[in-house]
Amino acid sequence: MRFLTCAAACALALAQPINAQSLDLADWPAVLEQAQGQTVYWHAWGGDPRINAFIEQVGAELSARHGVILEHVRLADTADAVTRVVSERAAGRDTGGAVDVIWINGANFASMKEQGLLFGPFAYDLPNWSLVDTDANPAIEIDFTLPVEGYGSPWAMFQMVFEYDSATVPEPPRSLDTLRAWIAENPGRFTYPQPPDFLGTSFLKQALYGVLDDPSVLLGPTDAVEYDTVTAPLWAFLDEITPNLWRAGRAYPANEPALGQLLADGEVDIGFSFNPGRASAAIADGELPDTIRTMVFDEGTLANSSYLSIPYNAANQAGALVLANLILDPEIQALAQDPAVLGFQTVLGMDRLEAEGRARFDALDLGIATLAPDEMGTGLLEPHPSWMTRIAADWTERYGTAE
Repeated sequence: MRFLTCAAACALALAQPINAQSLDLADWPAVLEQAQGQTVYWHAWGGDPRINAFIEQVGAELSARHGVILEHVRLADTADAVTRVVSERAAGRDTGGAVDVIWINGANFASMKEQGLLFGPFAYDLPNWSLVDTDANPAIEIDFTLPVEGYGSPWAMFQMVFEYDSATVPEPPRSLDTLRAWIAENPGRFTYPQPPDFLGTSFLKQALYGVLDDPSVLLGPTDAVEYDTVTAPLWAFLDEITPNLWRAGRAYPANEPALGQLLADGEVDIGFSFNPGRASAAIADGELPDTIRTMVFDEGTLANSSYLSIPYNAANQAGALVLANLILDPEIQALAQDPAVLGFQTVLGMDRLEAEGRARFDALDLGIATLAPDEMGTGLLEPHPSWMTRIAADWTERYGTAE
């Protein structure tokens, strides 16, 4: 996910939010009535067949329950949808926008929120919001250090886990320093997606946590610190490991599925994902050997939430609201947490569910490679969005000329 260009951000810095439709969220039956018959265009990453299949299942439920049609607009980069809304605002298209819902977080969410490009706040008024566990997971309301304030409805939580083949790596490295040593001892057996890919840049942020004496500086913007001084240990770490990466650092996988394929093909022994259940799901589908396991660093790994946000000018805001509420339904949340489907972590609190809802989660087999909740360790706060933007650009300048 990439941040908007400075030119676009500056040009719209003074823009004020405009809600394209008059919706009384306190009157949910009226919202349902207005939504019926609408076609909602959900702009979401389309690079994973499992996610695409899940969205299709959600669409079937949305149609059956509420008479709303769901169209999945498959994105290579969330920034493409953000750019579409920015262009519509610049053209004066304040109603009838092409984007109804965006799967979003991080720099893209920050950009849209700061520019007044989001409808809302709405999340707190959804009927199923009462099931969301913000007490146990307060980070649900903080996206990459920025308050969400109801402009996005959470639908999944994620934490980085490292996936490794226990047949070849019986004792996996559990810190950045031990990973550094392992890479040196096992040249060619580790890599990461090429920034600015979201997962690849997330590895850089995880590395920053490991090399800094005071990682709290990451929670503020980059222009609040001596950026070159703070990031110097990161570039030193990358300079050290790059010659020992897969293909000697001359090429990188494009994204998470490509990294997962390298692990499946035995070209690397350690991969990583933001989905703790991905490995178990891939094992169940026969895509990974059953010797694959997952682990987290002792000092913790990055954690975040994903949201559904509605652009200020969405043509079908009522249908988008109904979709956001449906995603929080225990049946849909349990479907998403099922490793055979996605393996995403739920945002719901089990103590907030009726017996039937709890039973859906209790019946889930998390899979042989999925860590139990008490084994997930510390979830590290995502750095301020400016870090992702800047280190990805700097990485490209330093290493992006690889073949």
